[in-house]
Amino acid sequence: MTRTGRPEGADTLVVFGITGDLARKMTLRALYRLEARGLLDCRVIGVAADDLTTADFVAQARERVAATGQRVDDDTFRRFAARVTYLHGDVTDAALYTRLSAEIGPGHRTLHYLEMPPRLFGPIVERLGAAGLVEHARVAVEKPFGKDLASARALNARLHAVLREDQLLRVDHFLGKEPVIELEYLRFANRALAGLWDRDSVSAVQITMAEDFGIEGRGSFYDPVGALRDVVQNHLLQVLAAVTMDPPADAGADSLRDRKAEVLKAVRAADPRRSVRGQYTGYRDTPGVAAGSDTETYIALRLEIDNWKWIDVPFFLRAGKNLPVRDTEVRLILRRAPRLAFLPTPHQAEPNQIVLRIDPDPGVCLQLVAQGEQTWRPLHLDASFVRDLGEPPEPYERLLHGALTGDHSLFTREDGVEEAWRIVQPLLDDPAPLLPYAPGTWGPAEAADLVTGHPPWHDPWTAGSGAPAG
Repeated sequence: MTRTGRPEGADTLVVFGITGDLARKMTLRALYRLEARGLLDCRVIGVAADDLTTADFVAQARERVAATGQRVDDDTFRRFAARVTYLHGDVTDAALYTRLSAEIGPGHRTLHYLEMPPRLFGPIVERLGAAGLVEHARVAVEKPFGKDLASARALNARLHAVLREDQLLRVDHFLGKEPVIELEYLRFANRALAGLWDRDSVSAVQITMAEDFGIEGRGSFYDPVGALRDVVQNHLLQVLAAVTMDPPADAGADSLRDRKAEVLKAVRAADPRRSVRGQYTGYRDTPGVAAGSDTETYIALRLEIDNWKWIDVPFFLRAGKNLPVRDTEVRLILRRAPRLAFLPTPHQAEPNQIVLRIDPDPGVCLQLVAQGEQTWRPLHLDASFVRDLGEPPEPYERLLHGALTGDHSLFTREDGVEEAWRIVQPLLDDPAPLLPYAPGTWGPAEAADLVTGHPPWHDPWTAGSGAPAG
């Protein structure tokens, strides 16, 4: 679960915003599950503005862990509760950090986890520095890391005025997902796949992140962001990097992140003329959404990689709300087999495909073709990671454990973040026209034009379908 050469683990975890939405849905559940697995070995200090006692917070935490569907064992939760202290206060008030310093005490190795709005990252880190709380500490921050390239650089400069880069952990929960991690092993430990994984075999790559729900209840959060900033600049470009990078030189986290940054540097900046933006009908009626909003709830784009392995292979990315299914996948479409005289109508056969489903029910499928009674038929060789490999840790379990133990491989580095913003910056500067689409459809019809001359968009290999759709 960790890589070699990491710094010493933390013995104190401070969670800023521990009564917030992320903690309610993810963090508390992950900490409880780490406790249940015997992997939580630190104090937990929760910090938030709510005026609660530690006993009040512990009772609230138990309810919130149970509300996620997690069965709560009394003995396990009792062990977890014994680790917890709660401090309430204003994160912009120096007095809070004086109390926090006294609570932590001298000589401890601390992980400060900022589950706060990005506008507070700088002020909190500066207050931590002024209070002498960063010398033997790491700081984890949740995405977004800026809203464009200029703001990402400004945020990095502000944080680096207090922290070294090796003290910063930028959290993108996609990097904690089992299939994203499994990609490294599938690609490089299996000669059967490694030999197909380049421009000689692959004709096109499709990366899809489809959600079958809208932004109900999140209008005020989502409207200033949109699909490009919300999931493409971070999640999908991290997946693209994992799909296309060269093998790391060693087991160190920096070797892995070097390879990801290297391939992102080779990605051409996106061309607005090769992108499609959409907004589902009814979006502007959502509470919190600005009247006449120009925010996209759907984005599709084409990217190119200027390196020897991937030149001339188009990468098509799409993400959207209120689409027909919930599914995130990577689909490598291989080049067609040559037409040979002894094969019946080989030009009618579908190209082979390698499909990695990231969510839900992670798995991998190899789509072949076989001869049916009258024509070619698809033949699918598929595996479910949970069924065949066992239940993996949840993403936030991995991320919290990695942050506490000093495993940086699950976190993005400054150069990777800035390269991702460089790639999408033209789409922010000169966005494509906003096109309407009906909820429950695959976005604007114009998205089909984006793949003209290449295999059409494929419906995702949905959980329970048993095979990728053609």
